[in-house]
Amino acid sequence: MVNVKVLKTFFIVAVFFAWMLSNAAALEEGASAPAFTLKDLQGKEISLAAFAGRPVVLKLTTTWCPSCQMMSAEVARIARRLADMDVAVIDVFLQDSDAMIRNYLQHWDPGPLRYAAVVDDGRVMEEYNVYLIPRVLLLDAKLHVARDGGLISGDDIIRWVEKAVSGSENVP
Repeated sequence: MVNVKVLKTFFIVAVFFAWMLSNAAALEEGASAPAFTLKDLQGKEISLAAFAGRPVVLKLTTTWCPSCQMMSAEVARIARRLADMDVAVIDVFLQDSDAMIRNYLQHWDPGPLRYAAVVDDGRVMEEYNVYLIPRVLLLDAKLHVARDGGLISGDDIIRWVEKAVSGSENVP
């Protein structure tokens, strides 16, 4: 027999997590993405502003998160199409050491994809109010937020880019 108290508790927890996920996006659609300049693994400063003029997939991620790994696999799967459409991908690694990131990226070959992996110094985590990962933002060519949320399929990213390039930026 089903315990009613257990079902009520489960329902309350499920509603709470659904509410949390729906509020995970800290930036409103159309808002400018907060600017940042961070160092890549070679110590070179990379700024978000340098990617203006093209759509950007901005991933706020870690090396140890299974969902982040799934998101990276999705981006790898569509990397060639993103490169063909002149889309940039930026991985901002939160709470990871350079060694962890190097190890994580050793099997990642972005090929012709305009790609940057940068190490957060805490400012992005604060500016973007990150409390759930992965966090995937789709930014238009003016670096305005078109989508801010959790996991997204590679196919949905491609659909958004196609719409963004055609001038109709409805986001999945």
